[in-house]
Amino acid sequence: MGWKQAYGVWAKFMTASSLMVVVLAAGMGTRMKSSHAKVMHQVGGKAMLGHVLGLAASLGADECAVVVGPVMDEARELVMSYSGDQPSKDQIPSVQIFEQTERLGTAHAVLAATEALKQRHDGHVLVLYGDTPLLTQAAIDGLVQELEAGASVGVLGFEANDPTGYGRLIRGGDGGLEAIVEEKDATETEKLVTLCNSGVMGFKASSMLELLESVGNDNANGEYYLTDAVQLARGKGLSAVVTVCDEEDVLGVNDRVQLSEAEAIFQRRARESAQRGGATLIDPESVFFAADTIIGRDVVIEPHVYFGPNVSIGDDVTIHGFSHIEGAEIEAGAVIGPFARLRPGARLGEGAKVGNFCEIKNADIGPGAKVNHLTYIGDAEIGAKANIGAGTITCNYDGFFKHKTIIGAESFVGSNSSLIAPVTLGNGCYIGSGSVITDNVPDDALAVTRADKRVMETWAARYRRSQQRKKDALTAKKS
Repeated sequence: MGWKQAYGVWAKFMTASSLMVVVLAAGMGTRMKSSHAKVMHQVGGKAMLGHVLGLAASLGADECAVVVGPVMDEARELVMSYSGDQPSKDQIPSVQIFEQTERLGTAHAVLAATEALKQRHDGHVLVLYGDTPLLTQAAIDGLVQELEAGASVGVLGFEANDPTGYGRLIRGGDGGLEAIVEEKDATETEKLVTLCNSGVMGFKASSMLELLESVGNDNANGEYYLTDAVQLARGKGLSAVVTVCDEEDVLGVNDRVQLSEAEAIFQRRARESAQRGGATLIDPESVFFAADTIIGRDVVIEPHVYFGPNVSIGDDVTIHGFSHIEGAEIEAGAVIGPFARLRPGARLGEGAKVGNFCEIKNADIGPGAKVNHLTYIGDAEIGAKANIGAGTITCNYDGFFKHKTIIGAESFVGSNSSLIAPVTLGNGCYIGSGSVITDNVPDDALAVTRADKRVMETWAARYRRSQQRKKDALTAKKS
């Protein structure tokens, strides 16, 4: 970043008004047919409410008020995880939770946070929704800029392919926003308007409460509409404006069909972002990302790869097909799969290899180490350039507790070996194939626990004849 760009960012930060975000998340979402609140259902491995709270943090909100319904403990816990001042995380300095016990409309929902709004004498307030996980900072920047320029009320709108069911945004001759008309209250002429209300609104904090407390419920549903604030503001001589975003940015999720639509849009965006960032996706539509997946440059991802939450991938990594990765950190030049599973706590050093039908859990695989075939490594440390043979298992669980296996640098573990944790194998040691290791092995030692070979001549032939006679006798008896 050059000095002019840096100055622009600094200047914007120093001149921007303070921002409060109100998130409406009280709906239980009966159409989801779920025991979980609607906003807790996930898109990209992250709760929809988490997406919206993350947006509030990225917008630089210094305060967030979240309106939830009764018995929404999951949502409350998630909300409070965003409270704090850590700049490296999605954190908001002040977070409060308010409960809406009755559902009497969107204005009623916002007024559930009256206690917080009363303390807001300057700056701006944005109203967002916990079931719109695709909304981005770019989509909402124009609304924030209009508030900065002096608008008292701002509405985020979109041009609808099919406006049926949406509130229509009615503009005046001056281009300003005159009113928002719900479809049930719209005239036939107003129903022809395709510029529709997303529900996302912004207010000048100093006039917001007065407007909302003036909202009535003289409408077809007998509810208190937040959208009525536009007409009330115009009646008081205050400015109201509309900014426009893409329709998919404000997709609301009310059932599992719409949830899958939101997931599809999220994945399309994530795939495009990965490719534009320097990754090669052989078959993009078969690769699935999480909201927090980090991918370096010159990464190659083959078909049918799934990323769960908390995955970080360095440069020049190759991920072969049909691999499942979650909670893993992968350094530059590593090779994974095909058919590999990396579980939470898996950490692969530079140039490490984890091959087909291997599972890694809570384990460090050192630089250049190889775990290539049919192997389980859990609760372990594998030293640099160690080689773990096919079928090796770290036996980390005794039925009550987890135990750790440590394998030194440049050690060689032969195929089909069982390492009974807790156990430490020194640097440069060899483990003979088929061994069961229960004690520590020193550096540069060979450990073999196989039984001595016994050869019993003609035993197999005699056994087959004996078993055949028994079988023949049973057959004769049945006949």
